[in-house]
Amino acid sequence: MQTVLVANRGEIAVRIIRTCKKLGLKAVAVYSENDEHALHVRLADESVCIGPRPADKSYLNIDAILAAAKAYRADLLHPGVGFLSENDAFAEACAEAGIRFIGPQPESMRVLGDKEAARKTMIANGFPVVPGSEGTVETLKEAVQAAKCIGYPLMIKATKGGGGKGIRIVEDACALEREFPLVRREAELAFGDGSVYLEAYLPEARHIEVQILADMHGNVLHLGTRECTLQRKNQKLIEEAPAANVAAKTLAAIEQTAVDIARVVGYQNAGTVEFLLTKDGRFFFMEMNARIQVEHPVTESIYGLDLIKAQIQVALGHHLRMAQENLVPRGHAIECRINAECPAEQFRPSPGVIKSMQLPGGNGIRIDSGYGTGDEISPYYDSMVLKLVAFADDRDEAIRLSLAALGELLIDGIEHNTELARAMLSDADFRSGNVHTMWIEQSFLPRFLRGHP
Repeated sequence: MQTVLVANRGEIAVRIIRTCKKLGLKAVAVYSENDEHALHVRLADESVCIGPRPADKSYLNIDAILAAAKAYRADLLHPGVGFLSENDAFAEACAEAGIRFIGPQPESMRVLGDKEAARKTMIANGFPVVPGSEGTVETLKEAVQAAKCIGYPLMIKATKGGGGKGIRIVEDACALEREFPLVRREAELAFGDGSVYLEAYLPEARHIEVQILADMHGNVLHLGTRECTLQRKNQKLIEEAPAANVAAKTLAAIEQTAVDIARVVGYQNAGTVEFLLTKDGRFFFMEMNARIQVEHPVTESIYGLDLIKAQIQVALGHHLRMAQENLVPRGHAIECRINAECPAEQFRPSPGVIKSMQLPGGNGIRIDSGYGTGDEISPYYDSMVLKLVAFADDRDEAIRLSLAALGELLIDGIEHNTELARAMLSDADFRSGNVHTMWIEQSFLPRFLRGHP
C-alpha cells in the first residue's frame, strides 16, 4: 500500500484523506499542537505532530514536514491549498527526498509563482494581459512615473502575492504615495519578498477562471469555467460553475486560452488559470494558481469527477483517461464559503469552540468541512468553517437549493457569515449577473449593513 502524507489541515486535508481511502492509499496527517484532536487527524490512518501552533513553526516548516514524510515512508505528498502548496523550494525538496509532490514541477511553479515573471511569459507568447508596468517598481518615484503611463485607477500587486494579500487599488497619485510602502511591507512580511508591480484596474470586471488538468505525457484538458466574481478584499465568498451570463463564443475562447497557457509553461497536474472579463467581452490573463483551488467542488459537481483523485493519478505517472470532447458539463453548482466572522462588525474574526452544528443534507447538497461539534476554530489559521455546495439542473434551481440549505445550517458557539451568503444569493444584481469584483464592497455591503446596525 502506498502512503500519502497530507501536508495541510482543515477541510482540504479531510478532502484529500477521504480520496486516499477511496483509492486504497494510506493517509498520514501532520498537525500542529493546536490541531491534535482535529478532524483530519481523527480520519487519517496515522498522524504526527510537526510543531507548535504558529503556522511558520508547523505547517510552513519544510524540514519538519519532510522529516515526517521520511519517518512514515511516504511515497507521495499532497500540499493542499495555501501554506506550502505553491512553494517551488518545497516541491524541489520533496523530489530530492524521493517523494512525489502532488502538483506541478518546481520549474512551472517558479514562473507562475512570480506574478511579474508570469506576466512577461504571457506577453512574450501573445496572450492578453492587463496593461501594467514593464517590470517591478522598486521606488515610489518609479511607481509614480509608471502610473502616468498606465493611468488611474490602478492596482499595486506583490509579485509573490496570493490569497488576497499584497494587493491595493489606488485612485490617484496621493493614494499611490500612501499605499505603495504599505504593500511592499505587507508583501515582505507575508511572502518574504517586497517587490511589487503596477497593473491597470478594470472597473466592473468579472473574475472568471478555468480548471486545467495536465498529465506527464503532454495531454492538457480544461474542465470549463468558474465564476469567482463575488469577493471581499480579494477573498472569494461565493463561486459558481459554469460561469453564467457569458457568450458561448467568449467562454470557448477563454477555455482554449487557458489550455494554451498551460502548454506554454509545460504545466502538469491540476491548476487554475484566472482571467478578468470586461463588460464589452474582452478578457485578460490575471494569474495561474499552481495547485488545487478551494472552489474545486463546483467543477467536480458539474463534471462528475474527483479532482483530487486525478491529481494523485497524474503524480503517479498515469495518462489522463478522458478526452476533451467527452468532457461535457451538466447542471449548475454554487459554493458558499462559511467563515467564522461577524460581517456586521467589519468582519470581526470569531474564533471559538463549536458548541453544536446542524448540517443540511439531501440530494444535491455537499458539505466540505474540517470541523465538527466540539472542535475549535483557532485564531492561528484560516477562518473558514465549511463550504456548502449546491448542485442542480440549472442556475435558478441551484440558487434556491443553496438558500434552502443555508436556512437549515445551524452553528452555535461562534458567529458566522451565513446570513450574508443568503442575502447575496437573494440579491437581484446577483441573480441577473449584474456584478463585478468590487460589487460586494461598493454596492451590496452598504445595503446589507444598513439592515444590520
